Amino acid sequence: MSRRFGPTAREPATPLWWGTIGLRVLTLLFALGAVIVHSDGYQRPWLAWTVLGAMALWTVATALVYAREALRWRWRWFVLADVVVTCALMLTSPWILTDAQNAAVAPLITTVWVAGAPVAAGTRFGGVGGVAAGLVVAAATGIARQGFTLDVARDGVLLVASGLLIGMSATTARKSAAVLAEALRTEVANAERERLARDIHDSVLQVLARVRRRGAELGGEAAELAELAGEQEIALRALVTTGPTRHSTGETDLRAALQLLGSSKVQVAAPAGEVNLPSRTTAELVAVVREALSNVDKHAGPAAKAWVLLEDVGREVVVTVRDDGPGIPEGRLADAEGEGRLGVVRSMRGRVAELGGTISLETAPGQGTEWEIRVPRK
Repeated sequence: MSRRFGPTAREPATPLWWGTIGLRVLTLLFALGAVIVHSDGYQRPWLAWTVLGAMALWTVATALVYAREALRWRWRWFVLADVVVTCALMLTSPWILTDAQNAAVAPLITTVWVAGAPVAAGTRFGGVGGVAAGLVVAAATGIARQGFTLDVARDGVLLVASGLLIGMSATTARKSAAVLAEALRTEVANAERERLARDIHDSVLQVLARVRRRGAELGGEAAELAELAGEQEIALRALVTTGPTRHSTGETDLRAALQLLGSSKVQVAAPAGEVNLPSRTTAELVAVVREALSNVDKHAGPAAKAWVLLEDVGREVVVTVRDDGPGIPEGRLADAEGEGRLGVVRSMRGRVAELGGTISLETAPGQGTEWEIRVPRK
C-alpha cells in the first residue's frame, strides 16, 4: 500500500492513526485513575506503578511512530510489537491484584488501555488484522483473569469489533484515495490530450486532410499517397482522442487499445466508458483482433472493409470482428486444416482458450466473415 501512495505521500488513514493516539492517551489517564483508586488494595503497589510507567512510555513511543505522515514509518513489526507489549503488560495483573479484587472483577492493571492495540492493528492491516489482534488481546484478558467469564467474553467482543470496524474504515479510506488519485491522473491526462488535439488539429491533421483530398482529385500515385495520408489522419485522431490504456491498478482499457486499430478500412465501435481488464487479457484480445484484421487484408481483397465491435455485458466482454469480403466457401476451412494451413486460426483459438473464453466464426460465400470472441472478466 505504501508503494501506491509513494514513500512520502500522506497516508489516507492518517485520521485513524491520530484517533489511535488520542484513544491511547485517554485510556492511559483512565488507567491512572484506576491505579490511584485501587492502589491501597494491591498486593504489590510498586509493581502497579511500574507497569503504569511502562504504559506511559509505550504510549509516547507509539504516538511518535503513529504520528508520522507516511505509511512506511508505521512499521508492520512495530504494530505487531504493540500487540505483544500490550498483552505482556496486561498479564502482570495476577501479580498485582489480590484474589478478592479479582473475584470482585476489579479492573486489570491496564484497564481499557489495551483497546489501542486492536485499533492500531486494524488501521495498519485492515479488518483481518484488527480482528486477529482483538482475539489475541481477548485471549490475554482471559489468562489475566484466570478464567473465562461473562466480563471476559464482553471485553473480547468489544475488542474484536473495534479492530474490525477500524480495519474496514482504513481499507475503505485507502481504496477511496487510490480511486481518487487515478481519477485525478486521468483528468490531467485528458486535459493534456485535449490540448494536443487542438494543436495537432490546427497543423498536422489539416495538412493530412488536404493531402488526402488533393491526392484523390489527382488520381494515380497521388491517390495512393492520399489513401496513406487518410489512414495516418485516422490513426492520429484516434491517438490524441483515446485515453491512457494502462492504470496504476494493473488493468488496461480494452476500449482505448482497440480504438488505436481504427483506420480508413477499419471502424471501431465501443462503449463510451472504459472497459478495464487485466493487462494480459487486454494484450491477448488485441492480438486476436489484429490477427483477424490481418486475415481480412490477406483474403478479403484491397477494397474490403472491417468493423470491430466491443461490448461490455458485465461478467464478460464480447468482441466482434466482421468484414464485407467474399466470405469463406463451404469446405475451405476443412481443406485448409487437412493441409495444415490454419496457423492463424489456431493461434486465435488458442489465445482465447487460455483466457477461458470462446471464439466462433460465421461465414458464407458472398456474406463476409464474422468472428465473435467472448471472454469472462475473471
